[in-house]
Amino acid sequence: MTASGAAAAWTPRLEWSRGLLELDAPRVMGVLNVTPDSFSDGGRYLDPGYAVEHAHAMVEEGAAIIDVGGESTRPGAKAVAADEEIDRVLPVVKRLVKELKVPVSVDTGKAEVIKAVTDAGASLINDVYALRMPGALDAVAAADCAICLMHMQGEPRTMQSDPRYDNVVEEVCEFLEGRADACVDAGIPPDRIVLDPGFGFGKSLAHNLALLRHLPELLDLGYPIMVGLSRKSSIGRLTGVETPEDRLAGSLAAASLAAWLGASLVRAHDVAATVQALAVIHAARRQA
Repeated sequence: MTASGAAAAWTPRLEWSRGLLELDAPRVMGVLNVTPDSFSDGGRYLDPGYAVEHAHAMVEEGAAIIDVGGESTRPGAKAVAADEEIDRVLPVVKRLVKELKVPVSVDTGKAEVIKAVTDAGASLINDVYALRMPGALDAVAAADCAICLMHMQGEPRTMQSDPRYDNVVEEVCEFLEGRADACVDAGIPPDRIVLDPGFGFGKSLAHNLALLRHLPELLDLGYPIMVGLSRKSSIGRLTGVETPEDRLAGSLAAASLAAWLGASLVRAHDVAATVQALAVIHAARRQA
């Protein structure tokens, strides 16, 4: 299926118990890491006041969702206990739910964290483990929130040591379809599910490029697609730019290509620039 064909066949949307997000145009999810060790901005927003201020700024720049993360999932990152993760994210989530007009997402896979943040009003759980951790699936089903299911080969500590696939596109599609089916079987409505191929999570540069090129095949699963390519090491390897903060141009190119191929959500650090790029892509797709 071509990108234009996929767009004509259906208009994706994402719902949760208290609202919905129309995905008739590609939207930007703003990254808000309240961690000391995230690969790009670790430590910058550990203070809840700074974190909330940055979230407001991203919304003003056009972010449709704010994604709060309390545990780094970069390659080699150390695991964080659930209580520590809750201590990091919960004060920020509580304020953002009260102060923002856009939904708040939390990047976590732990059942205890899922319950804490959804009780506080988080609308979306963004889980790199695709609800495979103990109790996570039941926690999301009970919360009536939306869920982003991501593919990851291995786990963050070792996922980039030597990732291998027979066919990366087929294997990622099969995994995500299976996890979506598990959600539906657990009582989570299909219109609350979004899928993420997991760029950089147990993938080589060649794997990432294959997934990007074949993104329309993921659309055939029948769910909105989110991509996270912002500032990643694959952008650095392609462009020769070592510092994550200097990878804006490459990140915008990758985000634009993903949106042209049908991605509904783009997770980004540089919100204003990404919003502008996606506006151009959306206008061109409508003409096509």
